[in-house]
Amino acid sequence: MVKRLNFVDYIIIAVILVMTVSCLIPIVNTIAISLSDKTSAALGRVYFWPVGFNAQAYKEIMRDQRFFDSFMVSVLRVILGGSLNVFLSILLAYPLSKSAREFPMRTVYAWFFVFTMLFNGGLVPNFLLIKNLGQMDTIWALVLPGAVNVFNTLILMNFYKGIPKSLEEAAWVDGAKPFYILFRLFVPLAKASIATIALFSCVNHWNAFFDGKIYINTPAKQPLQTYMQSLTFQLSLSAIQNLTPEEIARKLEMSNITFNASKAIVSMIPIVAIYPFLQKYFVTGVVMGAVKE
Repeated sequence: MVKRLNFVDYIIIAVILVMTVSCLIPIVNTIAISLSDKTSAALGRVYFWPVGFNAQAYKEIMRDQRFFDSFMVSVLRVILGGSLNVFLSILLAYPLSKSAREFPMRTVYAWFFVFTMLFNGGLVPNFLLIKNLGQMDTIWALVLPGAVNVFNTLILMNFYKGIPKSLEEAAWVDGAKPFYILFRLFVPLAKASIATIALFSCVNHWNAFFDGKIYINTPAKQPLQTYMQSLTFQLSLSAIQNLTPEEIARKLEMSNITFNASKAIVSMIPIVAIYPFLQKYFVTGVVMGAVKE
């Protein structure tokens, strides 16, 4: 039997629609600006549809070899950093999900990790640590500092707590060891939560740009977001002297406004492409990992 919607249901639906539209409006506006001519964008005439269609900003980005170099650095960072985040969260959440009787030091370790989530040493100590470890100007400077994500670990830990104790006890009776139980029992049952924290980790690594400015000195080794953040449209007299008339005409078709808008759209495409494949696990993973005791 289909349940009829009451007044409260309509209110909830209306609120969700308003929130959805408020999230989509900036994205649609940015896309429209990136595809508009520079005069319309500068005068604020662009809202939800391109005015004076012009895709020159995207063409300029795609001609840049450094863009593709930085793109591959970000892909490598997401693969290494995301895999490391998920793997360490899986390992760390398992002992923290045990009771105080099974793991007497559980409370001490739990508070230790929560403390690191709330407080950190600051920018200068982190920089000195990376420098003294010899990781400056390497991909590991972008991956290792955030290898253990406490928030993701808490989500996975709460999911582990919801797994019936009888399943683990049966595995112990059959002679299974802790690592076997973790990877053959807990991990398959926690696919939704693992997919959720994998999405969180990938988004965090893909969007990060500030650590690339601090730890990476070689431009070719910078991640995409760092490069895109520093990339600006400049057309100085010295630059014009080195360009052909066709190249000058092409560059005059865009401005910083359209160029920055195109940068924002290009940088978000990979995450937008990945999200639909993990979306079915997202709600389940977050809810089930958040409400268990």
